[in-house]
Amino acid sequence: MTNTTNKSDIMTCPIHEVDTFDAGFLQDPYPFYARTREEAPVYRHPDSGIVFISTYNLIRYVVSKPRLYSNKFAERMQPDRSSNMLEEEKEIMARGWIVADTMLTADPPEHTRYRKLAMKAFTYRRVSQMTEYVEDLVHDLIDAMPEDGCEFKASFANKLPMYVISDALGVPRSQFSKFESWSNAFVALLSGLADDETRIWAAKNILEFQQYFVEVIEQKRTHPTDDVISDLVHADLASEGDPRKMTYEELLSILQQLLVAGNETTAHTLTAGVKFLLEHPAQLARLKADASLAENTVEEVLRYLSPTNNMWRVATGDDEIAGVKIKSGDLILLRYGSGNRDEAHFSDADKFDIDRQNAKEHLAFGAGIHTCIGAQLARKEMITAFPIIFDRLENLALDSSKGDLVYIPSVLLRGVMNLNVTYIKRPKS
Repeated sequence: MTNTTNKSDIMTCPIHEVDTFDAGFLQDPYPFYARTREEAPVYRHPDSGIVFISTYNLIRYVVSKPRLYSNKFAERMQPDRSSNMLEEEKEIMARGWIVADTMLTADPPEHTRYRKLAMKAFTYRRVSQMTEYVEDLVHDLIDAMPEDGCEFKASFANKLPMYVISDALGVPRSQFSKFESWSNAFVALLSGLADDETRIWAAKNILEFQQYFVEVIEQKRTHPTDDVISDLVHADLASEGDPRKMTYEELLSILQQLLVAGNETTAHTLTAGVKFLLEHPAQLARLKADASLAENTVEEVLRYLSPTNNMWRVATGDDEIAGVKIKSGDLILLRYGSGNRDEAHFSDADKFDIDRQNAKEHLAFGAGIHTCIGAQLARKEMITAFPIIFDRLENLALDSSKGDLVYIPSVLLRGVMNLNVTYIKRPKS
């Protein structure tokens, strides 16, 4: 494989020689994405057989056909994963539950039923009433930050979405450190790049997550409260016309997705938003002068970062896309991050521009029937947070003395691991 830290090699060698799953490549995949959009917008790797799709319109085409391009990719990942699973990893996971395919890795009609139930937590009406609650939480988190500087992701960005989803689920914020570890464990496995030690650590944390939430499920079953877990535990899931309650395997699957989706991508986008705006001071000045720009700013941050940078699909039938034959059973990787930088859809796509008129057409939340169910909640958190952050943290600046920014080593997700900043904290006005 080509040296993935040498950009000149990446841009000149044969496409199939570039290891796009390498941690070095993932630090800045966008130049190569631009190359593939021009040279091979649909590309089948000669060794793995994986089909990569890189342009905005072709990604839209695939997600518009959920029956032809299935989200049940977990069953394709599992055989390879189980055959390579460490013995200790197997022993740990055997003490837990094998979660069901519910939302992300399910297709209609099952996906439709699960999504309908989970969406009750994220209705437009419910989210629109959360402004004051989120404002108070943002101020509380800033109050708790150090006076003159911090690592922003850990001090603020990780906490805001995790506290919001914890409150929605009906579990105590005091368990934040555990929730964060569990979320990180799921993300580590999603990365596709975890080493043996990390896999064992992740397995232990996932088992702990399952055991904790099974206890919570039983508590909510006997003593329901006004929260998402109670709603899910007591919901009727129609199966072939017969109402029934969801199993542990189904409930744990949904809770796992809510915990990770409600936390990781929003935390990365909050962190990236601060980074991008500090790197573009003229645009930051405009946002500080006019908070109404926050909504489109959030959309542009989402487009520019693409926190869900790639996502899998599995072909269920034969097709042809841009002259490339697709065969039933093909594993497909949709490059959302590439689609969001497609010059054919977004003019000056590599430019960060909070005035971009079509910023909201990004693919950061996916598209089609699998659009992220927490999209409106994530928007609410970020639209509320950014004006307050830049109002209360005067002279906010990147702290370059702490070293270079490093992006997480993940095939599916994108975001910096930490963001060190300095500032002068103002009291709440």
